[in-house]
Amino acid sequence: MNASSESAVRPAAPQARETPRAARGPRGARREEILAAAAALFARRGFHGVTIDDIGAAAGMSGPGIYRHFPGKDAVLAEMLVGISERLLAEGSRRVEAAADAAAALDALLDWHVGFALSQPDLITVQERELANVPEPARRKIRRLQRLYVEEWVTVASELAPRASPARLRTAMHAIFGLLNSTPHSVTQHGASELPHDDVAGLLRAMARAALAAASVPATSAPAASAGT
Repeated sequence: MNASSESAVRPAAPQARETPRAARGPRGARREEILAAAAALFARRGFHGVTIDDIGAAAGMSGPGIYRHFPGKDAVLAEMLVGISERLLAEGSRRVEAAADAAAALDALLDWHVGFALSQPDLITVQERELANVPEPARRKIRRLQRLYVEEWVTVASELAPRASPARLRTAMHAIFGLLNSTPHSVTQHGASELPHDDVAGLLRAMARAALAAASVPATSAPAASAGT
């Protein structure tokens, strides 16, 4: 996946802005604690069911103390969702670029997204449910990052299924993300599930591959109506 012809069609990923945790310092670490506490609360109660005081209590500080790190609850949500989107895109792009071919790139993307979804069900829930509560322009940024992430998958899928149209593959990718992001319904933040973790991961990967295989077949015209109808 390193050929120059491929780099011309793949959207460039933004530079990762994450700082290693050890270098963030006490203030950065505190912000991470606030974001983690807020994610758990937003996932369980919804954005409008959580107050600044709730977030503060969950993070082990006073509610007003949150304002030393964020200007308000909507800023907490915005940073959370921008961070998720940047992380998914940056790591997905890195794995695609490192892959030897399209098949390996698809394996890498599936491993990355399935692993993230299984390990971060609260973040997946908030990402899926709360985008409308993010103020502009952060919402536009999140949507742009999400589109770029989808295009990483579509570019890889197009190489594996050249007869399928990009529109068909793009529609399939949104459906596949819905499948992969269903993990909060089967796996809790603490990893509880009816199936072992590896079995859930394998099942999700197999189902995603089956969905992509179905999308890889070019659409055919609708069957003719039977006589008498």
